[in-house]
Amino acid sequence: MSIRKTAPIGAPAWIDLSTSDVDRAQQFYGAVFGWTFESAGPDYGGYVNAFKDGKPVAGLMYNDPQWNSPDGWTTYLHTADVNATVAKAVAAGASACMEPMEVKDKGFMGMLTDPTGAFVGLWQPTGHQGFEVVGEAGAPVYFQLTTSDYGKALDFYRQVFGWQLDTVSDTDEFRYSTAMFDGEALLGVMADEDQSTWSFFLGAEDVDKTIEVITANGGSVIRPAEDTPYGRLAAVADPTGAGFNLSSLTP
Repeated sequence: MSIRKTAPIGAPAWIDLSTSDVDRAQQFYGAVFGWTFESAGPDYGGYVNAFKDGKPVAGLMYNDPQWNSPDGWTTYLHTADVNATVAKAVAAGASACMEPMEVKDKGFMGMLTDPTGAFVGLWQPTGHQGFEVVGEAGAPVYFQLTTSDYGKALDFYRQVFGWQLDTVSDTDEFRYSTAMFDGEALLGVMADEDQSTWSFFLGAEDVDKTIEVITANGGSVIRPAEDTPYGRLAAVADPTGAGFNLSSLTP
């Protein structure tokens, strides 16, 4: 198992699910990925932590209808100073979705919509360092920002988060860059004129068998599994429609 104590600054540090059915989500992700769950207690508004092999991997929380948003996953980027990052991001064209807030004994969080319309969280850890399992089945293996304004997105994240970007392709048909952290590509940025959204890939020992378990437990397939230069990939959704991706562990 690949254990990571903390994410590099500017890299994804945590993921959590806002769901209209927390109990069903626990059943689903437990069946598909072997996650176990523990309530954070009443002080944390019913937040549930998910664990893979005893290590934190994700969070779940109730999607209040008053928020008027569909069930979905949020990616949080690691920051050393959430207030300074929010201020810098707003100055660079982002919108702050909430005032930065302290999560008692855990850290500080913020929420942004970047200048291209993609929603992303911020996490400044104190007691909670984020997901600790990486590159394994049932754990994050890669992240991706799909953006309707590729150039603007690259400029924004480079300026605000200090990303070191490597261009993979820059043609009218396919524009893609990777962000490097300590020599490792942890995320990619892809141009798509139709959407701006953050997504992530969870590892699977066998993508096709994992899809069978997903559909047997009420999930659905958004994009069927296909072989790519980066491994066998698929896009799926849980029983209430929250989408995520699957990736084989080796290309």
